[in-house]
Amino acid sequence: MSTDALSPNRPVPTPGIPGRLFGRRGLLTSSTRSGRRAGNVLILLFLVPVGYLVLTPLIRLQQLALEDGARGYDAAADVRNLGKVLLTTVGLAVGSLVIALVLGTALAWFSSRLPRRWQWMGVLPILPIVMPAVAFVTGWAFLLSPRAGYINHVLRRLPWWSDLRSGPVDVYTPTWIIILTGFGLTSFIYVFMRAGMRRLSYELTEAAFVSGATSRRAFFTVVLPLLRPSFVYGGSIALLLGLGQFTGPLLLGQAHNVRVLTTEIYRFTSESPIDHGVAAALASPLLVVGLVVVLVQRMLLSNQDRFVTDVGKGSGTEVRTSRTAPVWLGLYGLLAVVLPFLAIVFVSLSKYWRGSLDFSGMSLDNFRVIRDTPVAMQSIRTSLVAATGGVLISLPVGYLAAEIIYRKRGGRVTRTVTDFLVNLPLGIPGVVFGAGFLFTYTREPFVLYGKTIVIILVYVTLMLPFTTRMQLAARYGLGDSFEAAARVSGAGAIRTHLTIVIPMIRGSLSGAAALMFVLLSHEFAASLLVKSTRTHLMGTALYDFWVSSSYTVTAAMAVVMCIVTTIGVGVAVRFGGGTQTLDKL
Repeated sequence: MSTDALSPNRPVPTPGIPGRLFGRRGLLTSSTRSGRRAGNVLILLFLVPVGYLVLTPLIRLQQLALEDGARGYDAAADVRNLGKVLLTTVGLAVGSLVIALVLGTALAWFSSRLPRRWQWMGVLPILPIVMPAVAFVTGWAFLLSPRAGYINHVLRRLPWWSDLRSGPVDVYTPTWIIILTGFGLTSFIYVFMRAGMRRLSYELTEAAFVSGATSRRAFFTVVLPLLRPSFVYGGSIALLLGLGQFTGPLLLGQAHNVRVLTTEIYRFTSESPIDHGVAAALASPLLVVGLVVVLVQRMLLSNQDRFVTDVGKGSGTEVRTSRTAPVWLGLYGLLAVVLPFLAIVFVSLSKYWRGSLDFSGMSLDNFRVIRDTPVAMQSIRTSLVAATGGVLISLPVGYLAAEIIYRKRGGRVTRTVTDFLVNLPLGIPGVVFGAGFLFTYTREPFVLYGKTIVIILVYVTLMLPFTTRMQLAARYGLGDSFEAAARVSGAGAIRTHLTIVIPMIRGSLSGAAALMFVLLSHEFAASLLVKSTRTHLMGTALYDFWVSSSYTVTAAMAVVMCIVTTIGVGVAVRFGGGTQTLDKL
C-alpha cells in the first residue's frame, strides 16, 4: 500500500460521492486553488465588519480607562465597598446558575417523559422568555413586596404571621434577587437541555432500565454524560448572563443597597458626574471571565464525536412516561409565568397598587395613559423597527459565522477568530456595549447618535452569540449528506444553501428569529445608554414609569410588551413551519 494513501491530508472518498468534494476541512466550495483563495477573501470581508462591530466599542472604552495614566482603573479601585460589590456579583451569578441548571435540566427531563396528551406542557418552561425581565421582576415585586405584596397580604392572614405589619417575605433581599434571577435563566438552560435530549437515542436509557437501573440512575449515568455539549453551552451562557445581570439588582437591590458590577457601571455612565473610564475599568473583570468561559467551553467540547448517538436506531423506541412530569412542569409555569403575569395584569387594571385585591375599580385607564403619551407610543414603534431590523440582519450574519465554524473555512485560526468574535458579546453586559457604542458613534467617522440605526447595530452585536449558536446546532444536526448530494447533482454552493440547507433548517432559523425578537423587544440595558430624546424604546419607557413611581402605568406597559412579543413570536412560528419553531427552541 502506498504511504500516500495514509496521509491525513488526502481526501477521504465516500461511497457514491466523488472524493474530490471532500477534504480534511469538510465540503469545499471549490476544488481549485483560485476558488479557495476567493473564499478566503470573502471570509476576510465578512470578519472585518463583524470585528469592527464587536471590538471597536470595547477598545474605545479601554482607551478611556487607560487615559491619563490609567486614571479609570485607579478611580475604580477606590469605588466604595468594591470588594463587596465583586463578591455580590459572583454570588448572584453562581447562585442563579445553580438554580437554573437544576431546574432547567430537571424540566427538560420531565418534558421528555410527558404522556402523549400532556405533550403541550413542554412549551411551559419556554414561556418565561416571552415575559420581559422587567415585567417578571416587577410582577414578583407586586406579589412579595413587604407591605403591599399580594402574597404577603394573604400570608399575614395566617395565624403564624397575623401579628406582622409587613412581610413575612421581602423580595428586595439578595436571596430573592438570586432566586428570581435563577428562575429567569432556567428557560435558557431548558432550551439547550431539551434540544440535547431530543437528539438522544432512547434505546440507551431503555438498555439501562433493562439492566436494572432506576430512572434516576439512568438519568445521571447515561443521559447527563451524553448531554455535556448542551450542559456546557447552556451553563456557560447562564453563568455569563448571571454575571451581567442588571434588571433584578437595579429594580430590587436599592432597598437594601445590593450593588453589583453592572449597576455600578450603569451608575458611572448615567449619573452625574459621568465617568466612562471608571465604567470601562469595572467592566474588565466581566470581560476576562467571559474570555475564560469561552476557552473552557472550547476545551470541554473539543471532540464532538464523543457525544453523538445513533438517533435513527432509537427513533422507534417508546419513551417511558412519568405521571408526575405534568405536575412539575405545571408548578414551574405557575411560579414563573402565571403568578407574575396575573400580578401585572391586575395592577395595570387598578387605580392604585395596594396589598388587597379590589375588583370594583378596575378599568383600562392606565392603557389610555400609554395611548395618550407620545413617548410611550413612539417607544413601541421604535422597538418594533429596531427589533425587526436586528433580527433580519443577525440571521444572515449568524448563518455565515456558523458556516465558517462548522466547515472550518480558512483554517483553524479563522475558525477560532470567528468563534471568539461571535461569543464575546455574551460575556459583556449590555450597559458596557451601550456605553461603548455611545462613544464610538458620536464621533467621526460614523456619527449615528440619536438614530435608530445605532440601536439596531447594538442589537445585532448582542445577538451574535444566539443567532450563531442556534444555527450552528442546526448545521451539526443536518450533517453533510444532503449538501453533498446536491453538489454531486451539479448545484453550486449558493444554490445548495438556498434550496437545500436553508429550507431544511427552516425551523431552527425561525426559532432563532423568535428568540432574538423576544430578547430584543425586551432589551433596555444597552438601550438606556444609546437612546436619545428622539429614540425611546419600550424597555426604557417602562423603566421611566417605574422610577417615577407610576406603578400601575408600569404594569400596563409590561402587558403591552408581552402582547407585542407574543405577536412577534407568532409571526416567527407562522413562517417557520408552525410548531417546528417552538420545537427548535
